[in-house]
Amino acid sequence: MPSQPSKSLEIFRNPKPGREYEIDLECPEFTCLCPKTGQPDFAMIRISYVPDEFCVELKSLKLYFWSYRNEGAFHEAVTNKILDDLTKATRPRRMTVEADFYVRGGIHTVVRAHYSKKSRRNS
Repeated sequence: MPSQPSKSLEIFRNPKPGREYEIDLECPEFTCLCPKTGQPDFAMIRISYVPDEFCVELKSLKLYFWSYRNEGAFHEAVTNKILDDLTKATRPRRMTVEADFYVRGGIHTVVRAHYSKKSRRNS
């Protein structure tokens, strides 16, 4: 049976929770819809995080990104939603989500959202 889009993010135990190391992920095929025009928006999503107890499972991340394909979302909102969902699932030490949207209407947009366990300004 073929895979389906899903908002569910699966996790697995960090194999080296005592070591601080960084995981970088890129999704060059992210799409969502412009909430004003309904036209597709395309982006490169970059995630960089330092795991604590858990890591995100990559197939579930792919299906999670796919779930945005037919949803209307402002660039700022979708970037922050991705960060919120990933930090809720994995509870990392630190995470940055960067959404590098392709030019639309002559404007290139890059949105970066940050999370740190030590920071009080994560919301």
